[in-house]
Amino acid sequence: MNTYRIPFNKPGLVGNELRYMADAIAFGHSAGDGSFTAKCHAFLENALGAPRVLLTTSCTHALEMAALLLELAPGDEVILPSFTFVSTANAFVLRGAKPVFADIREDTLNLDERQIGDLITPRTKAIVPVHYAGVGCAMETILEAAGQHGIAVVEDNAHGLFSRYRGRYLGTFGGLATQSFHETKNIICGEGGALVINDHRYVERAEILREKGTNRSRFYRGQVDKYTWVDIGSSYLPSDILAAFLYAQLEKHEWIHSRRCRTWNRYWHGLEDWAAQRGVRLPCVPPLCEHSYHMFFLVMPSLAERQGLIEHLKRRGILSVFHYLPLHLSAMGLQFGGRPGQCPVTERISDRLLRLPFYNDLTEAEQDEVIEAIRSFEMAP
Repeated sequence: MNTYRIPFNKPGLVGNELRYMADAIAFGHSAGDGSFTAKCHAFLENALGAPRVLLTTSCTHALEMAALLLELAPGDEVILPSFTFVSTANAFVLRGAKPVFADIREDTLNLDERQIGDLITPRTKAIVPVHYAGVGCAMETILEAAGQHGIAVVEDNAHGLFSRYRGRYLGTFGGLATQSFHETKNIICGEGGALVINDHRYVERAEILREKGTNRSRFYRGQVDKYTWVDIGSSYLPSDILAAFLYAQLEKHEWIHSRRCRTWNRYWHGLEDWAAQRGVRLPCVPPLCEHSYHMFFLVMPSLAERQGLIEHLKRRGILSVFHYLPLHLSAMGLQFGGRPGQCPVTERISDRLLRLPFYNDLTEAEQDEVIEAIRSFEMAP
């Protein structure tokens, strides 16, 4: 039960979610790959221009499918930012690969593309850029480095559905990309994700892996007269009830984007002068990027002031939260060779970043209350 008057996140309805969920049950196929799953696949493929999109039970499972498709094995290495959610690493570690932690840029908080060349070894099999807050990584540099060494690129685009970099949708640069529809994202279904397949070579096997290692998809298309076990795999299909909820959200994606754009810009204009006077950093969106308005954050001057502002807002019934802890300094990260000072920007940002309440139903009155509370915070001289 949420005890905050203004929570950090609050999932909401935007259209026909409940009606479509009832329809999914009435149609008699509420398990995976029903009619609403097909609608979501078609919607995302057409919107992104991707050869194939497959819904999954989570972004984590989409990343796990990517690791399976790349046939990663013990001894392989995967370059990824330390400043990311644990799933970005875990999906590849599960296949025996070693995560190689890269630092982030000071401005966008994305993977620092300038470090990639020094991190590539003969064992590197993939680079996983994470588009933090829906702001695109420097994909041309990342793709060039990957191409020179025959390395796969898997975009973790959990934050950036319908964001663009140089006019092109995020999630369409790498051979594979992943999306999230977790309740904290812009477009949601509670728990859910998608694997975006931009390289045709992966399509058929992805369908098999997702269907427990069977060629069931080919059977349903009439390409074989029965289906059987042909590969490794697991059950990565979400219920069609969740797909029904998701499809209603996708139908309203332009409204959601517009609403979040307004919220993001109101935070910016309400806090710009306050932040400039106090050495607080606001999000950076380079001119080449059109972002998804996924979150709004502050980078405070110190850990003490970050924690002080969290407590100040809490006393007013407002929940603000920090974000990722450095993976290279986690218990598991240390086992893979992580060490203090390895990713200094990540370590500084992690201690100082604060995310503000941000959800589709956040009212202007609630947002004004958050802004006023922040402006009233007395920072150390």
